[in-house]
Amino acid sequence: MTEMVVAGRAPAPAAGRWGAAPPQELLERLKDYGQEGAFAFWDELGPEERDHLIRDIESLDLPRIDRIVRCSLRSQGAPVPTVEAVPESSVSTVDNRTPEDKERWWRRGLRAISEGKLAIVLLAGGQGTRLGSSDPKGCFSIGLPSRKSLFQLQAERILCIQKLAAQCTDAPGSTVQIHWYIMTSPFTDEATRKFFETHRYFGLEPNQVTFFQQGTVPCVSPDGRFIMETPYKVAKAPDGNGGVYAALKSKRLLDDMAAKGVKYVDCYGVDNVLVRVADPTFLGYFIDRGVSAAAKVVRKAYPQEKVGVFVQRGRGGPLSVVEYSEMDAAMTTEINQTTGRLRYCWSNICLHMFTLDFLNQVTNSLEKDSIYHLAEKRIPSVHGCTSGLKLEQFIFDVFNYSPSTALFEVLREEEFAPVKNANGATYDTPDSARLMLLRLHSRWVVAAGGFLTHSVPLYMTGVEVSPLCSYAGENLEAICRGRTFHAPSEISF
Repeated sequence: MTEMVVAGRAPAPAAGRWGAAPPQELLERLKDYGQEGAFAFWDELGPEERDHLIRDIESLDLPRIDRIVRCSLRSQGAPVPTVEAVPESSVSTVDNRTPEDKERWWRRGLRAISEGKLAIVLLAGGQGTRLGSSDPKGCFSIGLPSRKSLFQLQAERILCIQKLAAQCTDAPGSTVQIHWYIMTSPFTDEATRKFFETHRYFGLEPNQVTFFQQGTVPCVSPDGRFIMETPYKVAKAPDGNGGVYAALKSKRLLDDMAAKGVKYVDCYGVDNVLVRVADPTFLGYFIDRGVSAAAKVVRKAYPQEKVGVFVQRGRGGPLSVVEYSEMDAAMTTEINQTTGRLRYCWSNICLHMFTLDFLNQVTNSLEKDSIYHLAEKRIPSVHGCTSGLKLEQFIFDVFNYSPSTALFEVLREEEFAPVKNANGATYDTPDSARLMLLRLHSRWVVAAGGFLTHSVPLYMTGVEVSPLCSYAGENLEAICRGRTFHAPSEISF
C-alpha cells in the first residue's frame, strides 16, 4: 500500500508507552493480512492517538475479516445461477385462502404465542437521515392523529397480541409475554435505549425487551486494504441488516431464546407502518406448512418497481431473492401465460418467519461461507471522501440455505406502508404511509358499523384505530357500531 501522508502535520515526538515504532507483534499480524498500512501515520501520532489506534486494531478479528474480504472479493464476477419463477405450490395467495384456513391459522398462531413459542426480532439499526431526522428511524412520527412513533405502534401491537393470546390459555386470568429482541447499530443504540426508557417501554415490561448491536466491518479499497477514517482509526460500517444472524449468535441470544422455550422467530424491519408484528395468521400458516423459513410477499405494483423478488435458483433449487438491479428488462416484464400476471412478481418486503433450529444452523453456514455483498461507496477518510467498498449481508441471504421455504401473499394496502423517503419524494414517504394507515383503519370502522364525517376529502384523511383496541380490525363492533367519528382522529379506549 502506498504511504499515506497528511499535509502540514508535523510528526509528534516519540512518547508514551509504545516508543518510536509500532508494537512489533501487532505489526507482524497486520503484515500477515496485508494491512500494515494501518500504521502509516504512526510517526505523526501523539501518545493518546497511538493508544487509540492500537485499541482500534486490537478490537478487530483479523482472521475473520481477512476471510470475509477475500471471499467477498473473489465472488465478484462469479457466474450467477440460472433462476426460474417461484413454483405456485410455494405460495399461499390471497385468492386461494378460505375463511376456514384463516381462522384455523389465526387460532393455531395464538395458541403457539400463548405457549411462549414465538420471539420477535426487530431490525432497527437505521437512522432517519433520509427523512430529515438524526434520530433512530423507529423514533420517527409520521404525523398520525395520535403522534405515535413507529416504535410505539409496534409495541402496542405486541400488547394487543399478548392480550388476544392470553384468551387462548387454559388458565383464566393468565398473562402472556412475547420477548422482543431489538437490533440497533453503533449509531442508534444509545438513543434507542433512552427512547424506550423515557416512554416506559410503551407499556411493555422492561425485562421482555432486549437490545443488541449489529456488527461492523472495515471499509476497504478495491484491492482489499483497510481505509483509514482518521490517522488513528480504521473506517468501519455496519454489516447490513443480515448482520442480525451473526449478532444473535455472538451475543448468545439464540441460546437465550431456546432457554425461554422459543421455537419460532418473527423478524421484520422497523420502517413499515402497517407491519403486523407477531401475526398469528402468518405464524399459524408457517407451523401448518412445517417449513424452515417463510416470507410475506406482495405482488409487484409494476414491472419497473425497484424491489427484490423471490426466485428459484435453478430447477428444484432453493428460493432466494434477486435484487431489481440484477434483473434485465426481459425478466422484469415477462408474463406468466397462465395467469396473465408478471412471471417474477413476488416482492420481498422484509417480513420473515424462521424456526429457531434453522437459525442455529444457518448462522454457522453464513459464517463459514463469509461472502458479503460489496457496495461501492464514497468513504470518509484521511484523504477526504474516497472511493471504497462497504461489506454487508442482507436479511434475505439465509433463504439460500433453507431446505424448505414458503411464501405468504399479503395485500399491500393492508400490510406494507414503508417509510424511507422524506415528504416530497414520489413514493414511500411519511405522508403516503400515514394515508395508507388512515384509509385501512377507516375501512375497519365502517365494516364494524361506524360512520365517518370529514371536513376535507376522505381520500386525503381517515381515522386511526389504536393498536390497543384492535390488531387487524377485529373486536371493533362494541366501539364503533352506530357511532360517528370525525376524521382525522384517533379511536382508542
